[in-house]
Amino acid sequence: MMIEIMKSKIHRVTVTEADLDYVGSITVDESLMEAANLIPNEKVQVLNRTTGERIETYVIKGERDSGVICLNGPAAHKFKVGDIVIIISYAMMDFEEAKSFTPTVIFPDTATNKLI
Repeated sequence: MMIEIMKSKIHRVTVTEADLDYVGSITVDESLMEAANLIPNEKVQVLNRTTGERIETYVIKGERDSGVICLNGPAAHKFKVGDIVIIISYAMMDFEEAKSFTPTVIFPDTATNKLI
């Protein structure tokens, strides 16, 4: 049996930009992506701790060490600069494999979105 489990999590970063006129996605600082084991175009769920909104989108690599967290396209209506968000990716795994899998979870500084 296959189940979906959390693979990666960036816990509590601050939205730095919201660009309505972009095709869509979330731009994430490349350093955060690497630390959280995320790759470009990977599907993620973005949880807005400030408003309770939740969306699914895909990741675009942002400038390394910039701290950028930018919601693009229609998501810019639901996420504003200054909102605190959680970014989660999931993976399909065999049930037995999932029992011993350890997800990658990072806790950046919410003031700077930099790794601590």
